[in-house]
Amino acid sequence: MTEKEKMLSGQNYLARDPELILLHKNCRKILSEFNSITSDNVESRISLLNNLFEKVEDGVWIESPFYCDYGINISIGKNTFINFNCVFIDNNKIEIGSNVLIGPGVHFYTSSHPVKSKERVKSDGKYITNALPIKVGNNVWIGGNCSILAGSSIGDNVTIGAGCVIHGDIPSNTLVLQDKAQLKFVEKSRPYQWNSREENLT
Repeated sequence: MTEKEKMLSGQNYLARDPELILLHKNCRKILSEFNSITSDNVESRISLLNNLFEKVEDGVWIESPFYCDYGINISIGKNTFINFNCVFIDNNKIEIGSNVLIGPGVHFYTSSHPVKSKERVKSDGKYITNALPIKVGNNVWIGGNCSILAGSSIGDNVTIGAGCVIHGDIPSNTLVLQDKAQLKFVEKSRPYQWNSREENLT
């Protein structure tokens, strides 16, 4: 099994594998061009995204600068908007649905490392990485400066307030707000309609 296959299957792998380094360099080359093109050069920007991503549907717009590791593990549905300074660490699959709004500075982290240093760094100095996929449903709004961690799955019609750290499953039709050290979930009565009761979110 190659290191790339290990990476996509959620196993520990070596990120400095020659095949992965080559893919990473190709991604950096495309991103360098994409991030230098002005927003009025729409056709060139769309062409570069089609070359970079596994799948990108109609109506997708990504503000520059945008950063990712490989690009080939990213799929984005139609009419999705990604604001500037977003980072997609796509060491595993990142699937974004349709009609999704992603605020500035949102980071998607599919990768992680062993917590113990003796498991994280090998005797030859190479380090161990593992990665799990991230999935975002349709009609989702993710506020600015959120972090979406490895293995997270976000349902449809979800709104996530700015600055949240998401790890795990977020049910559909849910409002997520940061409440001190924990996340606060507020169910919506129906898509796009919040419950009218007051909530103490302090």
